Amino acid sequence: MQQLGKVYLVGAGPGDPGLLTLKGKSLLECADVVIYDALVSPAILAMINPQAEQINAGKRRGRHSLLQSDISQLLIKKAQTHAVIVRLKGGDPFIFGRGGEEMQDLVAAGVPVEVVPGVTSGIAAPAYAGIPLTHRNHSSSVTFVTGHESVGKYRPAVNWQSIAHSADTLVIYMGIHNLGHIIAELIAAGLSPDTPIALVRWGTRPEQEELIGTLATIGQQMEAAHFDAPAIAVIGAVVDLHPTLAQCRPAIDPAPFCDLADSLPAAP
Repeated sequence: MQQLGKVYLVGAGPGDPGLLTLKGKSLLECADVVIYDALVSPAILAMINPQAEQINAGKRRGRHSLLQSDISQLLIKKAQTHAVIVRLKGGDPFIFGRGGEEMQDLVAAGVPVEVVPGVTSGIAAPAYAGIPLTHRNHSSSVTFVTGHESVGKYRPAVNWQSIAHSADTLVIYMGIHNLGHIIAELIAAGLSPDTPIALVRWGTRPEQEELIGTLATIGQQMEAAHFDAPAIAVIGAVVDLHPTLAQCRPAIDPAPFCDLADSLPAAP
């Protein structure tokens, strides 16, 4: 019986290499094959074992390097000839990352597989923008939802009427191109047009930028700023904390913390 290698579904996080888990970094350094997504940052790709085979399987809107079924078959094929295969996915594999589908295919083929969670952009991007998703005075609940629908393919239509009142804070992934429709649905469901909304583009990367507005104004703001994907949308009262807390945003890929500590003035 042929001995198969093991596939690791590794979450790369949203971009800042400092948010990659230690386990994920170790696997990249010893991998024989790394099959990576389009939004994995160059700084994280630079951590890959230089001897490893690297395959770009990235999907961007309208541009698919490989079909989802092809990716699963590629993982199965590589497990037949290599010991450590890393499927490197942006964010977290199980949060709108199709990691569950790939794991199902691998289990069905008898391939050993393990998930290594990553920091999802729906949490990290707002945090780096100074927007806490929960706050005792503003929000005690959060809903994460995809704004990119493939109705009739592998997921049902999102019921925006229900989503509108499901939580104090809404976090929408992959919704920029459908945002006009989504906002219209949310307002029709009873959300005030004055509800605050933040769009965070390229979250946790050096090029991160935010656009802050309301449901009524954000469409025109996006058009004026030529604001495009990839971005996370955050809707709710917590967005009003952005002006105060954004000044404390984390440094992107900072110097080692020990070096930072050495630069501080000595205690009196």
